Amino acid sequence: MRGYLDHLAVERGVAANTLASYRRDLNRYVDYLAARGFTGIDGVDAAAVGGFLAYLREGDPDHPPLSATSAARAVVAVRGLHRFALRDGLVLVDVAHEVRPPAPPRRLPKAISVDDVERLLDAAGYEQTPLAIRDRALLELLYGTGARISEAVGLAVDDVDLTDRSVLLSGKGGKQRRVPVGSFAAAAVEAYLVQVRPALAASGHGTPTLLLNSRGGPLSRQSAWTVLRTAAERAGLAAGVSPHTLRHSFATHLMDGGADVRVVQELLGHSSVTTTQIYTLVTVDRLREVYATAHPRARG
Repeated sequence: MRGYLDHLAVERGVAANTLASYRRDLNRYVDYLAARGFTGIDGVDAAAVGGFLAYLREGDPDHPPLSATSAARAVVAVRGLHRFALRDGLVLVDVAHEVRPPAPPRRLPKAISVDDVERLLDAAGYEQTPLAIRDRALLELLYGTGARISEAVGLAVDDVDLTDRSVLLSGKGGKQRRVPVGSFAAAAVEAYLVQVRPALAASGHGTPTLLLNSRGGPLSRQSAWTVLRTAAERAGLAAGVSPHTLRHSFATHLMDGGADVRVVQELLGHSSVTTTQIYTLVTVDRLREVYATAHPRARG
């Protein structure tokens, strides 16, 4: 298991949060196997792997049942472990190959309207203090680029090209993509870079990170969450608004505006277009709504 996790970290460049999740899932898998008398991975059979999946879904006195999404992540980790064992010659057969992760329920992304986004952005910067200017730049970037919160707080100053109006985002697995930045986000970032960041940086230790906290260090994900939550409360949008809400809103508004799903896929940094296609369902709902209110024979 340690060898597999090292392989993911060193050779595959898997993110630290993903590694932590895999470690938890695999520790639970090892405990499950040990409790049933298995002493090595070479003795594990397909029934044991399938039994682990059933165990995750059912839970026990110490663990609540896992959702389909969480159980699927655990099964992916287990399948990867067995593939790794086969590749390294520790087993002769990949017994986990036929055990499929449970399909998670198809959920539509939560998005807010363009008007609500504007209220949120205005609420972030309304005080026009140095930190309010920074907060506005953060939220404009999240909505203007569709960045994940980890990608936004991970930006370096050199990743931002205001002449070309684009940013270089580093996504999952270290994959990079250059994303256009609209005029509003570019103006907010420029205001922050000119009016605010030099003073913040002077109290720090020379970090190249774009978004800084009041002590001159990199803005953390937790602090970025707080910025969004505070702005949402001020705008009256507190219920259910998260950094991913802005990412979903970015994608949904692009699709509603006629953007091609493959373009949205590239902008979001999805490795598969099927991940992005869930936004077409949002668009169909919007089309249905417009049709129902506009077509004279839509009702009845």
